[in-house]
Amino acid sequence: MRIVKAEIFKARIALKMPFKTALGSGQATETLFIRLHTDDGLVGMGEASYMGTVVGETLSTGAAAAVEYARLLLDKNPLALKPLTKQMRSLLPNNPTTRSALDMALYDIVGQAVGMPIYALLGGERRPLTTDMTIGIDTPEAMTRTARDYVDRGFSAIKIKLGTAYREDIERVSRIRAEVGDDIQLRVDANQGWDHVTALKVLRELSSLDIQYCEQPVPACDLEGITYLRQLSPVPIMADEAVFDQYDAFRLIKRESCDYINIKLAKSGGIDTAMSISSVAEAAGIKCMIGCMAESRLGLTASAHLASALDNIVFYDLDGAEMHIDDPIEGGLVYHHGGEIELPTAPGLGATIDQTFLDQLEKISVTS
Repeated sequence: MRIVKAEIFKARIALKMPFKTALGSGQATETLFIRLHTDDGLVGMGEASYMGTVVGETLSTGAAAAVEYARLLLDKNPLALKPLTKQMRSLLPNNPTTRSALDMALYDIVGQAVGMPIYALLGGERRPLTTDMTIGIDTPEAMTRTARDYVDRGFSAIKIKLGTAYREDIERVSRIRAEVGDDIQLRVDANQGWDHVTALKVLRELSSLDIQYCEQPVPACDLEGITYLRQLSPVPIMADEAVFDQYDAFRLIKRESCDYINIKLAKSGGIDTAMSISSVAEAAGIKCMIGCMAESRLGLTASAHLASALDNIVFYDLDGAEMHIDDPIEGGLVYHHGGEIELPTAPGLGATIDQTFLDQLEKISVTS
């Protein structure tokens, strides 16, 4: 078997409402969809959802990188997962989001070739997953209304975006806790928005509100700051933007800089490196979360396969597609009441994209 063609589609999927974090705001997600074709007739699907402020890639730069990755993969055997993922990283090491789409498509092909869903291909089983829902930065009043809506829809865990002014962040969380009661799990995410002094001040104030953890309170480059916080904060610290691969994970764990790690395929470059991150964390007794950018259900299905296969992943933040106006995905994971996720059992990814939707997109083809 060999790869004979790659198709690259540039998409922009509108959000139901603007979404704001400490890193910026947006009204749509920019996404690259990938199709890899083999001479045996198998087609692998992948998705790259871009957040340039985190990964340093955009839809335009990603499309250019995807062409280079596709040229590398042409005429190669897709079953050689390890060598191919290593070669892609060596070719363009600083394009993890784009690389994750090609990685995803390769795993899709391999799963189809052996007749196994990806979670089984990874040695796991189909286990229950329940996502949280995320509230973007807004006024405390608006965020509280959103939290009430999520609880009324059955969600038991809510992630609150913070990272602005100290008093406003405290008010946001305090109002939400008062509104939803004590039985709802609350998590906060500053997206690098605080310095370590402000972060400690905020987290000490929030400690009485039973916060499950705080994601990336300080800039990713501030290893001293996150280590300082982990030592003094009453709220557990989760590293996110500071961990792209297993080497980052090892560095933070060795410094005792975090309690948890957030794994995202768009940061790690795909399933292969994500598994390595989880293995390093598991060896150190560090639990992980599977997170997302703003992927459609295609990319989120790959993430859910990974989470289902690895029991060291115990937190699930796979709500990206819930924010989209349109859903062009056929098959794939299904959301149920309260964020329960049902994984497909079909071989490979178990998801594809509506052809009518693809026909409307700009396409780049790479062939032998």
